[in-house]
Amino acid sequence: MPATPTEQTSSAHRKFRTFREFYPFYLDEHRNPTCRRLHFAGTSLVIGLVATALISGHYLWFAAVPFAGYGFAWVGHFFFEHNRPATFKNPFYSLWGDFVMFKDMLLGRVTW
Repeated sequence: MPATPTEQTSSAHRKFRTFREFYPFYLDEHRNPTCRRLHFAGTSLVIGLVATALISGHYLWFAAVPFAGYGFAWVGHFFFEHNRPATFKNPFYSLWGDFVMFKDMLLGRVTW
């Protein structure tokens, strides 16, 4: 007997055992190029803010990190991707995914 929609487990609600298992789902949640670009901009700002805080010794810059990272990403999801950010269900893998996707965009493995 087929499962009813409430019995089916969507990818968004399933538990991922490894990052390798999670990353294809993460990329699927970032299909819109504008969303990916906004993630790239946010991750770039995060890297810049962390570097600025460490080099300058003005650690108050760390307070801006969540706003830079999540602000750009959430605009991408809510206005362009039209989905809920993976951060809400998989916060650690999602953060890791941001940096891996950033690297993959730099290397041309993920399109802009």
